[in-house]
Amino acid sequence: MPDRYDVQFLTINRHRRAFVKVGEGPALLLLHGLGCDHTTWDAVIEPLSRRYTVIAPDLLGHGRSDKPRADYTLGGFANGMRDLLTVLGIDKVTVVGHSFGGGVAMQFAYQYPERTERLMLVATGGLGPEVTPAIRAISLPGFHPVMRVLTLPGIRQAGTAGLRALSRSGLSLTRDLDEVAEIYDSFRDPAARHAVRHVVKAVVDWQGQVVTMADRAYLTEAMPLWVVWGRNDKVIPVQHANHAAELAPRARVEVFPDAGHFPHKDHPQRFARIVHDFVRTTEPASYSRARFRALLKAGAAPDSLRAVSDTA
Repeated sequence: MPDRYDVQFLTINRHRRAFVKVGEGPALLLLHGLGCDHTTWDAVIEPLSRRYTVIAPDLLGHGRSDKPRADYTLGGFANGMRDLLTVLGIDKVTVVGHSFGGGVAMQFAYQYPERTERLMLVATGGLGPEVTPAIRAISLPGFHPVMRVLTLPGIRQAGTAGLRALSRSGLSLTRDLDEVAEIYDSFRDPAARHAVRHVVKAVVDWQGQVVTMADRAYLTEAMPLWVVWGRNDKVIPVQHANHAAELAPRARVEVFPDAGHFPHKDHPQRFARIVHDFVRTTEPASYSRARFRALLKAGAAPDSLRAVSDTA
């Protein structure tokens, strides 16, 4: 698929990183989900770039970025985003993270609160154990031999064509299969398969998600937080949006009634308006070491952690 925007490259810490940077104004960092790349944001980059500097990278191991044997933990990805922004001369950003990218966004905000003005989480991981069995399967030992067969040329073309045809059926169950087809097609590259499996093993096992924001959500008290979800999400259940509201009572939660796991693709104009409203109506977080220290010393309210544990 041809790139809609000019892709730039920077080599940082010996790894080449691909990214799109367009527009002028306050900086927005858009972080894609597992197996995706910056093109998942294509429909919203143009309207957002009218008011903002939009940076949409391919995370390491994804898209046109390098796929080395490297650190694929949330902390490693957060470090990579800090380094990219530093080289680009951008000190502070509003971070928008989708799915796995939401986990990276949360980790970035936790590690670098002084560089994070706001946090928007879109159908994010990290709010409960439930996740589609397809992602859990990636962590299983048989993933590589099965994918070697499924990505043979004839089988892969038939599979991706079938997924794309189903995505056009109009059924809520199949609305996201066009993105699944793109991810499936990317697995023809063994390096991409290995990178994605490393990512999954860091955050998911056969029982579901193992990384949670529950123990750190109270830190968002010092930072504007907006959570966006699609009501028909079949990858991570929309009920996790309620977990976010319980963990961070000051967060605003927005559920798109006719959207799946990619609300920014299902309703790009509405999504762009929400991002703009978020930036326009909130003051950017102002990092205070004393306040952050006080929050850490006070800790999370035990009742909020129990509430999410009971509903998960």
